[in-house]
Order: sequence, then structure tokens, then C-alpha cells
Amino acid sequence: MISIAVIGFGYWGPNLVRNFMEVSRARVGAICDSRPERLAAARQRYPSAATFSDCAPILADSSVTAVVIATPVASHFRLVMEALGAGKHVFIEKPLAASAAEAERMVAEAARCRRVLMVDHTFVYTSAVRKIKEIIDSGGLGRLYYYDSVRVNLGLFQSDANVIWDLAAHDCSIIDHLLPGLPRRIAASAVSHIAGQPESMAYVTLFFDDDLIAHLHVNWLSPVKVRQTLIGGSRRMIVYDDIEPSEKVKVYDSGVEVNGSPESVYQTRISYRTGDMYAPKISHDEALKAAAQHFVDCVESGARPLTDAEAGLRVVKMLEAATESAKRGGASVELNW
Repeated sequence: MISIAVIGFGYWGPNLVRNFMEVSRARVGAICDSRPERLAAARQRYPSAATFSDCAPILADSSVTAVVIATPVASHFRLVMEALGAGKHVFIEKPLAASAAEAERMVAEAARCRRVLMVDHTFVYTSAVRKIKEIIDSGGLGRLYYYDSVRVNLGLFQSDANVIWDLAAHDCSIIDHLLPGLPRRIAASAVSHIAGQPESMAYVTLFFDDDLIAHLHVNWLSPVKVRQTLIGGSRRMIVYDDIEPSEKVKVYDSGVEVNGSPESVYQTRISYRTGDMYAPKISHDEALKAAAQHFVDCVESGARPLTDAEAGLRVVKMLEAATESAKRGGASVELNW
């Protein structure tokens, strides 16, 4: 039985506690938060877990195998380094760190300590994304052309991160998991519509080799919540709508065919192909529970997590490059891997 302590019981922490409570071969023995009212809520909901206002006793407790961190990103580096140094395995809320430099040190420390450091890129563990991954890897879409995503809603404003680090982080993790290769450069535009607050709306474009392109639209100021992604290939195309209650993934047998000699542009003819649509069967298991179980499995077996620290580092590099591009007025930023 793996003993787990959760640090942070704010917005996402309660979801993490609930799911780790349901995971086999693990128990949540302690919850930590600096706010008395949050600790009171934790004690009421989970009386079996000890509560702490400081994480030092948790990190010093040899019976605690792993810590789950759900705190503001500015605190991630310190808490992860302290936890790894104390011999704990770590499951951490996205993004991994506030900068690529911090993330690189966290990756190195996890390797040195031989401890699991897993990032909560929850969407990677959804049944929908797993099915899309299966279709792409089987060659079902053919050569990939684009990934086009809209992820907008009204709020939740973050005080320590802009909309790129909040919402685009989800798509960057999905892109890192699904698409072949790594983006070579990123261009972004972002605007803050509320004085003194981080950017609330952004457009991010990622450029890959072989003319593959990804475009992300993220917005905290939309009157409706939209979570829709289009993935296009030479053979088929996918519409992934995370708001859709049943048919979240739809595969369209649609595309274009080019006839004629590439050397003779005036003789080239483009024909459009529109075929059937099908919605593959996917389960409706909670992704966060799947992620929690995967973490426990990796701690027990020593296996590398699907969303390990290196995946977290790649996502942070994308977010950092997008933010830098936005500061430069949309000028593209090269990515060095």
C-alpha cells in the first residue's frame, strides 16, 4: 500500500484527493494547505486523513511514499526539489514549472534520486485522446496536415499565469503526445483586456517539419465554453469535442486529392472526397483517476510515466516560447530541443 500526501487543497486539490482515494493499492494519509478554511473543508470531507498547515512534517515522514502537489506554479520548483530530496515520488499539477530552466533542474533531480516525477497532463489520459492516438499511430489519418483547437470559456482567471500557461498547456500536452516530431518554432499573439491582469486571450501557432501546423485559440472571456479540436490528414479527419456527452470523437472519411503533374501547376486539379463519418466507441472513465492509477503503477514498478518529467519539460518549453513570441509582438521563436 502506497501512502500519499496531497499538498494543496484549493481548486484542483480536492479532485486529486478524491481520485487517489479511489485508486487501488494507495491511500491518502495526509492533506496539507496553508489556509485554515481549506484544511477545515478537508477534515470534513476526509476525516481519515491527517491535516497539516506546513508540508515539512509530511516530507520528514518516512512512511509517506509519494506526494501530490496542487499549488500555484510559482511554488512548484521549491516543493518538487524538496520532495525529491526527501526521497518522495511526485505527482504534480500542470505545468511542471514556471520556466524551462527550473524544469530542466527538476528532470535532472528526479533522475539523480531515481524517483518518479509525473505531470498531471490529464487530457492525455482521456479515453478520447487515447483513441485518437490509436487512430493516428495506425496510419488511419494518413499524412498529418494540421491540429486546430479552440479552448475558450468565461474564467477562471489565474493571478500567477496567463491564458497560455493555463489553457494552452492542455493542448501542448496533447500535441506532444499525439503528433509526430517536435515543433520547430512558435508564434503567438496575446492580449490582456483587464488592466493589471495576465493576458486573457491568445492565438498560438506551432510549426513542425513536413508542413504540419498546429493552431490554438485560448480565451478566458468567451460567453460559452468550447473544447473542440480538428485534426486533419491526407486520408481522414477527426473532430474531437470534449463537451460532447457521447460522441466525443468523430472520424470523417474526407480529404483532398491532387491530380496532375507537380511541375505543371496549370494542369493540377484538386478533387474533394467526402465519405462516411463514424464515431468510435470510447469509455467514459474519469481521466484523472486513470492518471492517478498510472502514477501508482509507475511508483510500484519503476516504469516511466506516459507524462513524465521530460514530457513536462517539453510542454514548458512550448509555453515559454509562446509567451516570448507574444512579448515580441508575434515574432516566431525557435525551439531548441
